[in-house]
Amino acid sequence: MISTSLQTFEETMAFPPTWIPSVPQWINFVDAMKAGPFLTYAKNSVIITFSIICVQMMVMIPAAYAFAKYKFFGKEILFGMVLLAFMIPGQVTFIPVYLMLADLGLIKSLWPQIIPFMSNAFGIFLLRQYFMQIPQEIIESARLDNASEFKIIRKIMIPMSLPALATIALFSFVSHWNDYFWPLVMTDSAAVRPLTMGIAMLRETEGISNWHIIMAGNVVLVVPILLVYLMASKQIVKAFVYSGIK
Repeated sequence: MISTSLQTFEETMAFPPTWIPSVPQWINFVDAMKAGPFLTYAKNSVIITFSIICVQMMVMIPAAYAFAKYKFFGKEILFGMVLLAFMIPGQVTFIPVYLMLADLGLIKSLWPQIIPFMSNAFGIFLLRQYFMQIPQEIIESARLDNASEFKIIRKIMIPMSLPALATIALFSFVSHWNDYFWPLVMTDSAAVRPLTMGIAMLRETEGISNWHIIMAGNVVLVVPILLVYLMASKQIVKAFVYSGIK
């Protein structure tokens, strides 16, 4: 992909394939960006992805804490519903969700790409397992010091669960940054479309044979994912390696 993005049109059509461009064609990235309102697409992707992650954290952390450390009526049933939501793919529910959001008049905004993902069933499940490893004695000690539940979450649970939170945030970022199906269904104008749809439309704009332009667009799409992964890689390893609690 990177090699093709830096080649000329002739090099992309050559046989045998050219792996190293004779002269890197950085102009391909400029041409890809000029093929549509890519700044709008990129802005929409950033807003959608980070809004989803922020709201998911606000919902997921208290939910996981309640499932891990509280005893209440119907706990097992509610947690079973969380797991059921984790198992149901979005392709099954997109029609009723679309109709509901259309009735609310939200289709021409970014909300249809954010609201359905405000909770994260996988994140609640993973974070609950992580919270269960934290000794109850630590929480009881904080309560004896008159710490509120919110303060316990903020000062104890979150700092001790950063690897799991980083992992969940990364999975969510990759999933929604790369999402194509949901925006395809939920959008009808370029003003609210994300970067994935802009890259997909390069084939229509530039033609199926202009792979150097299409691959340049794909590089732009992939680079943020690689950067986020590099920043979070250590936390991901910690999340899956039990090292005890100090």
